[in-house]
Amino acid sequence: MGKNQESAKAIVKGVGGVSNIKMLTHCATRLRFTLGDTAKADVPALEATKGVLAVVKQSDTALQVVIGGGVEQFYDEIMSLPEMANVKGGEVEDDADSELTNDQVKAQERAKTKGKNKWVDSFFEFLSDSFRPIIGVLLGASLIIAIINVLIACHVVSNETQSPTMLFCKAMYRGVFYFLPIMIAYNGAKKLKVDPWVGASIMGAVMTPEFLALANPDKYASVFSTTDGQAAANAALNCVTNSTLGTSSCTTKVFGITMQLNDYSGNVFVPLLMVAVLALVYKGLQRIIPNSVQLVFVPFLSMLVMIPVTAFIIGPIGVWLGNGLGTGLAWMNNHAPFIFAILIPMLYPFLVPLGLHWPLNALMLMNIDTLGYDFIQGPMGTWNFACFGATLGVLIIACREKDTQMKETAGGALAAGLLGGVSEPSLYGIHLRYKNVYKRMLIGCFAGGLTIAILGWLFPSTLADGTVVRGVTTTAFAFTSLLTIPVFNQMWVYAVSIAVAFAVSAILVATLDYRTPEQKAEAHARIAREQAKEAGKAAPAAATATAVKAAPAATKSAPAVPAAADAAPTTEILAPIAGHAVTLEDTGDAVFASKALGEGLGIADPKDSRVVAPVAGVLKTVAKTGHAYGIKTDDGVEVLVHIGIDTVKMGGEGFTVAVTKGQRVNAGDLLATVDFDKVAAAGHPTVTVMTVTNSKKLASVTPHTGVDVSAGDAVIDIAH
Repeated sequence: MGKNQESAKAIVKGVGGVSNIKMLTHCATRLRFTLGDTAKADVPALEATKGVLAVVKQSDTALQVVIGGGVEQFYDEIMSLPEMANVKGGEVEDDADSELTNDQVKAQERAKTKGKNKWVDSFFEFLSDSFRPIIGVLLGASLIIAIINVLIACHVVSNETQSPTMLFCKAMYRGVFYFLPIMIAYNGAKKLKVDPWVGASIMGAVMTPEFLALANPDKYASVFSTTDGQAAANAALNCVTNSTLGTSSCTTKVFGITMQLNDYSGNVFVPLLMVAVLALVYKGLQRIIPNSVQLVFVPFLSMLVMIPVTAFIIGPIGVWLGNGLGTGLAWMNNHAPFIFAILIPMLYPFLVPLGLHWPLNALMLMNIDTLGYDFIQGPMGTWNFACFGATLGVLIIACREKDTQMKETAGGALAAGLLGGVSEPSLYGIHLRYKNVYKRMLIGCFAGGLTIAILGWLFPSTLADGTVVRGVTTTAFAFTSLLTIPVFNQMWVYAVSIAVAFAVSAILVATLDYRTPEQKAEAHARIAREQAKEAGKAAPAAATATAVKAAPAATKSAPAVPAAADAAPTTEILAPIAGHAVTLEDTGDAVFASKALGEGLGIADPKDSRVVAPVAGVLKTVAKTGHAYGIKTDDGVEVLVHIGIDTVKMGGEGFTVAVTKGQRVNAGDLLATVDFDKVAAAGHPTVTVMTVTNSKKLASVTPHTGVDVSAGDAVIDIAH
């Protein structure tokens, strides 16, 4: 058992238990919790926990537990608890190897729009969670279609639509799309905390042969016990045709009431609308029916109410909504194909990070259901391949610079994209971290969209029913990868378009780079450190010892020199930067002002971009983002230098780190170069805070404030 395990358990309990923890990360001094609700946290209990210096609530979901220099040990103890196995974690600003996880990057992007319209947030979350669990089978079905098309092209399988072989092949993928409404109803009901089988059963009721026979008595003649019944059903039918979509709509009389009849197989809007209404009915019944009989009567009454409501009202509305949206997009595709083909790939890079692409995905499925084909996925594919091309550009640079870390990230993301059609590893692993990628990638999106627009117009295709379409279509919901190219009609047009998007993005990123000058310098410094570490590992121990003796002025990656037994006492701490010395209360940070991280001061109005070491010692902490440094002197004084307030949110932009963790520095050695204009432009105070984190172990720590200082001036007196 670790020495901090009891405290770790107490902290988990104090924040409201594991069920209240969404994510845990740590920085140089603090545990950063993302909670379901900070109101569930017991702040007094947390503050009374051994090792905890302070607790700060930042919002309804964000809470910080201030630990100090030992934060990493506390973090490790908490994450090693068995109950924390499924909680996401990471280091957000601790050392050179720390990185935000892809999920954290995703959360940051979505947080930019969250909270402004909660009902909009909830809607898109509901939409996303209704589709996400079935992405695997949709991908599987699209790959089966691709394989079948390849087999047909190679004359391995006959294209005779009614042959037993082809019928069986169609059944292999058709089941996913046919029963899609039932799957969505199940997932949607589960998301809304309703018995998912009730949702699935209601949707299934309007997909039975008996329901379908109402609209097509001749096809389902076996449903009727007599020919008179079949004739009566035919006589009650009244059908009209939609000239734009080429679909028909029929009505009949049920209980003397007119019912619009639809084939709901493959429909996505109807189950989504249905489960939303079902949630109101189901939860209303739960409130009025005694618990002892809810198992029987809540599902029974829900089905009794919702099946007619779905058949008479929700189903027709859902079909009308889907047809309306499909008609609008079909009109644009037919009458303004250039605008449509360019608009789709230009929108997707901004929709996907926020999860706002699901409505378009739903429309793709609706188009396949109503039209028999979809025209959105072709232009969408150019965005995907522009995304993958940008990733290739990053990989080329990584190989050129021998950047092992980025080679692994970009290589894995590229493989996932080209073979699986999955853009998330590229998007969250690279593109959103380096915003210059978007500037290059959007040009690739435009080039691909323009190509598909021009070729689609010059070379229109004729579908099996004689419909002439200007553009690329598909009869499957396909993840746009190399493997699914065969599912697209006008395959050569699609292949050329995605190749253009891919090549343009790759070339632009590879030639113009994807990083800002600061990010590039930081990457080069990291690569140098990694290479130095590898060289150090390869060198024999004797040679390493000789090199250390021969070169007392250690390089950045040299191991820390042990403290001397008779180290001279530290009596003063120097200013790390020129500016105006202020009290901790005037820094604008509640944690520093509380002196939970020790006595110290802030230096406001920086006069220089260079931040230097205030004491001689060993660097125990170097934030990857460059904003925080912890130095321990040979006689045990622990000094924290924190540049700016909340500057961790800048992700290292504007900070060029000159040192590495474990390095020995002398007072006045450069720690970092900071672009304070960028810090101010990002909305963060530019004050540099310096504290003695183990002040309580010293006789006195006396800061000198209210004066202008230069870097190297004595600003804190120490007594042991």
